[in-house]
Amino acid sequence: MKNIFSIILFVIFCSLNAQDFKAYQFYTQKGKAIKPEKLTKELAQYDIVFFGENHNNSINHWLQLKITEALYQQKNGQITLGAEMFERDNQSQLNDYLNGKFDAKTLKDSARLWSNYATDYKPLVDFAKAKKLSFIATNVPRRYASQTAKEGLESLNKLPAKDKSYIAQLPIKVTLETPGYPEMKKMMGDHADEMKVMNFISAQAIKDATMAESIVKNLQSGKTFIHYNGNYHSKEFGGIYWYIKQKNPNLKMAVISVFESEDAELKVPEKDYIPTDFNLIIPEDMTKTY
Repeated sequence: MKNIFSIILFVIFCSLNAQDFKAYQFYTQKGKAIKPEKLTKELAQYDIVFFGENHNNSINHWLQLKITEALYQQKNGQITLGAEMFERDNQSQLNDYLNGKFDAKTLKDSARLWSNYATDYKPLVDFAKAKKLSFIATNVPRRYASQTAKEGLESLNKLPAKDKSYIAQLPIKVTLETPGYPEMKKMMGDHADEMKVMNFISAQAIKDATMAESIVKNLQSGKTFIHYNGNYHSKEFGGIYWYIKQKNPNLKMAVISVFESEDAELKVPEKDYIPTDFNLIIPEDMTKTY
């Protein structure tokens, strides 16, 4: 009887192990699976790495942290961090936290942190703090993006010089040649007012252009700048990537794009899949942080 019970337990155990629950899979642009260790070695060869994200996906954020930790080791500490989630006019508050002048509560009270900061971005900031790394607040203050959406890019010319210092140098080129922007135009429909459409796209453009400028200004020879941003800001080599490419085509940049999939094996998607240098496939039903 004891032997039969043992056999039953063994069968159950084997059945459980036979089910492979994959949490993520990285692929190259050519569709070849790549392990995190190999990916990290590849990333170390670039000047800039864009790590796209779905803002509310827990595994996406965890991988950003783990890849950053691995890249730090690979580069012997020669990395700089930066993120869309921090705005230029909050750089001093962020620096004070990194330098130990602010505690976590003071940072929260003095800077405009995203609602999911504690779960999704604080681990990255704390890693930078522990390793004494620079963490750059790259994004334009949201009030200027909002102003652009309502009043257009030209309205920014009237701002005081200090305000303009938080925005990429004006004038900012806005064109539908930028990957992703035609998609935004299409989203607004064929009957949308043309001026409103361009103002909406321009609001996206000042974010992309400002983040691009922030990254380039903070590049250091021999260091890899890893930037965390919403997937849309670098998908299809558009957005931030596109603006940097216009300014300095010689920089070596890599884009990690993210795609959610219902496929349990996390194979390369057959639909709506335009790969970049490296591509992260994650389960569609992965735990969301909000």
